[in-house]
Amino acid sequence: MKIVIAGGHGQIARRLGRVLAARGDSVVGIVRNPAHSSDLRADGMNPVVCDLEKASCDDVAAILSETDAVVFAAGAGPGSGAARKHTVDHQAAAVLADAALQAGVRRYVMVSTRGAGSPPPAHADEVWAAYVHAKTAADEYLMALNLEWTILRPAALTNEPGTGTVRLTAERSVGEVTRDDVAQVLASLLDTPATAGLVLELAEGPDPIRAAVTHAAETRTGQPELPR
Repeated sequence: MKIVIAGGHGQIARRLGRVLAARGDSVVGIVRNPAHSSDLRADGMNPVVCDLEKASCDDVAAILSETDAVVFAAGAGPGSGAARKHTVDHQAAAVLADAALQAGVRRYVMVSTRGAGSPPPAHADEVWAAYVHAKTAADEYLMALNLEWTILRPAALTNEPGTGTVRLTAERSVGEVTRDDVAQVLASLLDTPATAGLVLELAEGPDPIRAAVTHAAETRTGQPELPR
């Protein structure tokens, strides 16, 4: 498969890129900073420099030519203010979705966050609240489109080595999950088109990743059809 990862230099994105490249997929990583290109090449990805905060739908659609799937793993990152949560975590995800439609790319996997889909808690600080609002808006935008989308909402992220086992359900994620395991779950979701139309919550747990994704796909039976 040819897969394009938005936010290609992020911690999850680089792990995912290495997983996909190692198994023989053609992987393109979209990065804003040209200095990050060498890191992506070392991971086995093909870097493309594009600032998704400023790019037009046409600009991004050109990058997606002959692509099988896209993954949105971009983020404003720690230290950014509330305004950039909107322009990156929401608007850039929407631009990628519109570009996928324009380029004829059906499969879109979104890396969202715990807490998205619900109002942030009253005690949340301004930036975290803006982040949750932005991720919720991006998820809702994607869900309304005629794409084969899957939304993954990981629990708190850690850099511990992956365990290979997780908890993947429609229920609110609690606890933690390693970035290694998130990357492996994303790769498995890309391999499992039957997870399209699902919003999945991810945390550490007892189930082998492949089995967890297969079980999640089985829950698609009887769910409402995707937008057409």
